[in-house]
Amino acid sequence: MVQNRRRTGYPRFCRSFFAEDGYFWDVSAGTKYYGQDIGKTVDVYATAFPDMHRELYDLYVLENENTVVVELSLNGTHKGPLELPSGTIPATNKTMQTPCCDVFKIENGKIKSFHCYTAATILLGQLGIF
Repeated sequence: MVQNRRRTGYPRFCRSFFAEDGYFWDVSAGTKYYGQDIGKTVDVYATAFPDMHRELYDLYVLENENTVVVELSLNGTHKGPLELPSGTIPATNKTMQTPCCDVFKIENGKIKSFHCYTAATILLGQLGIF
């Protein structure tokens, strides 16, 4: 019950970090999210991977460009349905450790854009899809 409350409130909390016209682009899914939809992928991945966590490898700050780049991996066990724009993948109980790179553009202390480059082919391979 507590976990569901945290998950439900998180997208709203997440949205507060973004500029009014800011957006999140899930590049591998080909989908951009604006406004209240920005936190949607948090719920999708929390449902599919209840133990989801990130391991940060490197962080780069390009101050003159107001840009932050993060190299990381997305890690967890696939225990629930993974809802993607192309369809839903039922739980496989397999683990993922998927490389990812996030690029943030900052404007007036808020996120103007967040581009998430997840290695989707590696993720799908780790889940046994192909």
